[in-house]
Amino acid sequence: MKQLLKRTQGDQVIWAVVIVLSFISLLAVYSSTGSLAYRMDKNGSYYLIKQLMVLVLGLLIIYWVHKINYTKFARVAVVLYLMSIPLLVYTLFFGTKLNEGSRWIRLPLINLTFQTSDLAKLALFMFLARMLSIKQTNIKDLRKGFFPVLVPVFVTCALIAPANLSTALMLGFTCCILFFIGRVKVKHIMLLAVAGLIGIAALFGLSKAFHFGRASTWQQRIEDFSGKNKDANGVKKPDVYQVQQAKIAIANGGLTGRGPGNSLQRNFLPHPYSDFIYSIIIEEYGLIGGAVIILLYLLFLWRSILIFKRCPYAFGAFLAVGLSITLVFQAMLNMAVNVHLVPVTGLTLPMVSMGGSSIWFTSIAIGIVLSVSKYVDEMEGKKKAAKNEMKGSKLYVEAEGEIEDEEEDRNETQVNTNNKKQRIATI
Repeated sequence: MKQLLKRTQGDQVIWAVVIVLSFISLLAVYSSTGSLAYRMDKNGSYYLIKQLMVLVLGLLIIYWVHKINYTKFARVAVVLYLMSIPLLVYTLFFGTKLNEGSRWIRLPLINLTFQTSDLAKLALFMFLARMLSIKQTNIKDLRKGFFPVLVPVFVTCALIAPANLSTALMLGFTCCILFFIGRVKVKHIMLLAVAGLIGIAALFGLSKAFHFGRASTWQQRIEDFSGKNKDANGVKKPDVYQVQQAKIAIANGGLTGRGPGNSLQRNFLPHPYSDFIYSIIIEEYGLIGGAVIILLYLLFLWRSILIFKRCPYAFGAFLAVGLSITLVFQAMLNMAVNVHLVPVTGLTLPMVSMGGSSIWFTSIAIGIVLSVSKYVDEMEGKKKAAKNEMKGSKLYVEAEGEIEDEEEDRNETQVNTNNKKQRIATI
């Protein structure tokens, strides 16, 4: 274990944040899966052990990935992106349906399901970082610089949106932030935002007209959130069941919470171990515990921004900030849904919600960020060593010069002494 800790490199604060989030995940998942274990006729610790194995494998993935030189991901990005497109198409038409949305692919041999949007997010930001670094010389040119970067974003979001609009919107918004950081003109980003709104309106209209996609679900969620959902007498209907239970859980938590394992709403709240795990955390650990979770994600983002500022090359900088922003933005959206600040989206809390493939894809992203950090640390270490070596050689030269001066002084003194002796002998 000590040897493993010595070999871990990269930003140590990010490592600490990931480990703390993993520990919180174990506590929250174990507390929130009691009813699920009963319904599925499983042992009470079954889902705890399962989540522990998933998280351990996730940490190993982070370790393996962070050992790879991040420059190699420039070539991998192209392959991953080209793989993600046909997978998204297959998922859209033939994927496993969950809550009226085709989001999953089931691998036949190992019977493992995963969301292709998780792979697409990772591939898109790796590919986008590569394209932005290549196009920096003419990125402000609409046709030569911005369009080649925009096309992969448009294709990915368009394929994800029909079944998973919340993920597509999150990707589009995060890409706009990355465009801004990558020196794209603000007016081009604004044009993209307007085009995105028009595209969403068109998708909604087509979905309603031709009865495909999830337009009715989107409309229902927006009406529920805005309070426009009323009965025949014009009386506002109560909040949807899951929102009600989440509010009750938060109210029960108060400032300090009911204590670990003492949640009451875990028995009533749908999916308390995934989409609404944050409300269970607040119920058991209070507003203080909820604030700690927010601070952990913000700390992760801050350390990633420091990596971005320190990285001397554009690809590594864009890679670190792009992957970290999408991870933290997803976390903020999930927490906003739990406290009813935005409509229900179905996004999970990264590295905390119970899962399998989603945690592993998140681990790959964190490993890449740490790979960039490791490279930056190595570069700064080499520069510091070279500077010390140059400084040492300069001191050596100065010391050598002083020695030569002392030897010349001694020789001159010896010569003067000999001359004096000769004059005395002559007299």
